[in-house]
Amino acid sequence: MVFRPHDLLFPRVPGRFDAGGPWPDWLDAGWLAKAPLVVRREAAPGGVVPVGARGMHRSQRCKGYIRADAVARCITPEMLAHPPAPAPGALPPLAALAMLAPRLDALRLAWGPAGGTGFHLATGLPVLRQDSDLDLLVRAPAPLPARTVERLLALADGAPCRVDIQVDTGTAGFALAEYARGGRVLLKTAHGPLLVRDPWQHAVAA
Repeated sequence: MVFRPHDLLFPRVPGRFDAGGPWPDWLDAGWLAKAPLVVRREAAPGGVVPVGARGMHRSQRCKGYIRADAVARCITPEMLAHPPAPAPGALPPLAALAMLAPRLDALRLAWGPAGGTGFHLATGLPVLRQDSDLDLLVRAPAPLPARTVERLLALADGAPCRVDIQVDTGTAGFALAEYARGGRVLLKTAHGPLLVRDPWQHAVAA
């Protein structure tokens, strides 16, 4: 299976996570038994997946690697796009996801929650707070029509929290809001960030 950035990977054996040195104090095998690793965008040798461990707090992040054959299960953002309806008084990102899902579906794009919202939905771990954003990932291997960009940006209107949309071209990723402002956009690639005017043109070249 090919793993993509933002996928959540559950290792067969937590100790297979290679951080290139000692794990930070907040990270142990008990945590990795219930908290997946997040696929990062980085070039790596065949059979090796660049990943990151995350803890309960924003400051708790640790980069590393895991072998693909050491992964027991993968959850993609798309698999988390339609969770059960949140209970009354749910945290803002969960309420926003329920509100925006039908509008995202209407655009006929592959999409799903990423960041803390995706992590929470995949694990049930209480990593979300009242001030958390809703991070959304949109798959767009071809340039998005201007009308679609407008409709995506309009999702933030009236949402109960900030909505951050990342676009994945298949080989790179960028922030939709930055692209919509015009000019060059910071494109995240497997070989590092680039400033480009057309993120899809770079994807074709890659």
